[in-house]
Amino acid sequence: MRRTNWLAALLIAPLMLLILGSFLLPVGFALFTAVADREVAATLPRTRAALAAWDGVGLPPEPAFAAMAQELGQALEDRRIGDMAQRLNFERTGMRGLLLRTARAAGRLEAPYAASMVALDARWGEGDTWLLVQRAGGPVTPLYLLRAMDLQRAPGGGVQAVAAEEALYRQLFWRTLGISLAVTALCVLLAYPVAYTIAKLSAPWSAVALMLVLIPFWSSVLVRSTAWFVLLQREGPVNQAMMALGLIDAPVQVVGTRIAVVVALVHVLLPFAVLPMHSVMKRLDGIYLRAAASLGANGVQRFLRVYLPMSMPGVLAGAAMVFLLAVGMYTAPALVGGDRDQMVAWFIAYFMNREVNWGMAAALSAYLLAMTGAAIGLARVLTGGVATIGGRA
Repeated sequence: MRRTNWLAALLIAPLMLLILGSFLLPVGFALFTAVADREVAATLPRTRAALAAWDGVGLPPEPAFAAMAQELGQALEDRRIGDMAQRLNFERTGMRGLLLRTARAAGRLEAPYAASMVALDARWGEGDTWLLVQRAGGPVTPLYLLRAMDLQRAPGGGVQAVAAEEALYRQLFWRTLGISLAVTALCVLLAYPVAYTIAKLSAPWSAVALMLVLIPFWSSVLVRSTAWFVLLQREGPVNQAMMALGLIDAPVQVVGTRIAVVVALVHVLLPFAVLPMHSVMKRLDGIYLRAAASLGANGVQRFLRVYLPMSMPGVLAGAAMVFLLAVGMYTAPALVGGDRDQMVAWFIAYFMNREVNWGMAAALSAYLLAMTGAAIGLARVLTGGVATIGGRA
């Protein structure tokens, strides 16, 4: 028995290693990056030590000023000041300029360093500047997770909302949720009759119809999104056709709007709704519909009270799959959407590629992961209460 268990463990070991390396470790690294705070500790170790005993009242002692001046000069010489300056500047605008200016002047500063640094820049005479450095000592920080919810640490402790003109991310998540739900609803409404029709076709025609559904998978999401960019532009085929039919008098600007994003996403994700629905529908036993008819139910009653509940597992599975893919979609909104139509994935890419702020990108990813996890949990609860009835097609 024990030998059989070891053999089974060896057989599934490659799969477990694949899951560990391709999913668990990257997700774990991303979650840790969302709270990691290593830049200041790595660049200003002596300054941190000098600030450890400071109670935050007034200004820190002279050794803290001396350590800051010396370590900033050394960090500039070693080209290690960039990440630390960016980290502090993210929490308080202007810190990058203050640190770089002080680092360039470090060789000219003399004791007492407190007076020299305050003379160089009055911000060194503000307790808030030193409190910021002290709080950023790590090894972990709630900064990025708070900022991703438009919150920040209050000067006296606790949490407060950011200024109204800086609030962005809660609205971003609501926008992502709204677009994803709209796309999911449209995909379900469009996919249900398609899946139903395919399930009712005879074997040869059903195979042909399924092949047509799978054709979009032969091209990438980028190609399909680019096609909608061409179709929906002011001089594109859609506008030309609508003008020819007399529906509009002048071209309508569709690219760069929410409508274009929803249309492109529905086209990209529709097959992911059709396939689970068809998989369930083709296994439904027609005897239940015949039984309902023999009891006097008309066509609408048979559909609403028998067929729809029986096909609901496929509907829920398709809806869940579409929603999970929609919340993380980047390509289609980036190509056909405007500035106010971008979703969370666009901002994750922005912070990683342009701002090189991995902490903020990881925090947004963590909340996006929580959103998808909640969707999966809800789908499991809903599908758990729906019985799948199989049998003859």
